[in-house]
Amino acid sequence: MAKGKTDSRTTLSRSEYEAALEPMMLELNRVARWVQHEGRRVVVIFEGRDTAGKGGVINAITSTLNPRQVHVVALPKPTETERTQWYFQRYIAHLPAAGQIALFDRSWYNRAGVEKVMGFCTEDEHQRFLKQAPIFEKMLVDDGVVLLKYFLCVDQAQQESRFRERLDDPLKRWKLSPIDLQSREHYKAYGRARDEMLRATHTRHAPWTLVDFNDQRRGRLTLIRHLLDRVPEIEVADTPLDYPPLSRSPLTESYKGPIKPIKPF
Repeated sequence: MAKGKTDSRTTLSRSEYEAALEPMMLELNRVARWVQHEGRRVVVIFEGRDTAGKGGVINAITSTLNPRQVHVVALPKPTETERTQWYFQRYIAHLPAAGQIALFDRSWYNRAGVEKVMGFCTEDEHQRFLKQAPIFEKMLVDDGVVLLKYFLCVDQAQQESRFRERLDDPLKRWKLSPIDLQSREHYKAYGRARDEMLRATHTRHAPWTLVDFNDQRRGRLTLIRHLLDRVPEIEVADTPLDYPPLSRSPLTESYKGPIKPIKPF
């Protein structure tokens, strides 16, 4: 099988994917109830090459969860003020409170990836990050934070195919940035930076989990299954709701107030 190609015999169809995802969604809701009931704080980091599928798996996780409890963190490039702060400072503001889950669509590991490869930080800043990140994460874990770190892997040929798809699809063009286009010429450099990052930050208290995302549907299921297996299997029952019948028959007349509704589609 050519590098970057996904074997059609193992590629999941949409119907197979949705059938496998549905029970996992129920489990994700169970996990969310447990997190809220126990007052836990959960941080999930999603890193990986451009086009790997970070946004897709985050959308799959959050699609049936309460957005007031589960927050997606996708920060823009730092401001001039943020550039003068301690590197981890702007990420700390987005850590979850009790009963919350924070999903980081890229994270402080930007410094180990795009900033390192594209020259947006100095080598001293990069090396300082690799030393401080395990310490910072140990502080989070020691304070009770459940920390999960995922790196999504995609071969270069598959990445190139997805870049082309984004270029040709007007609904996906927003996903392409000048930095994305430059990254195409730095595939090996990103690989070396990733390996250096893993050697320095794959720790016992905050290990990395690598997931094959050449088949994005299978990758999502694999990652979500792993995430579900990392939390206790504790069932917290839904709070029962009293749903009495209406005291009188519901009104069936259309709205006839001072402003007319717009014409139906």
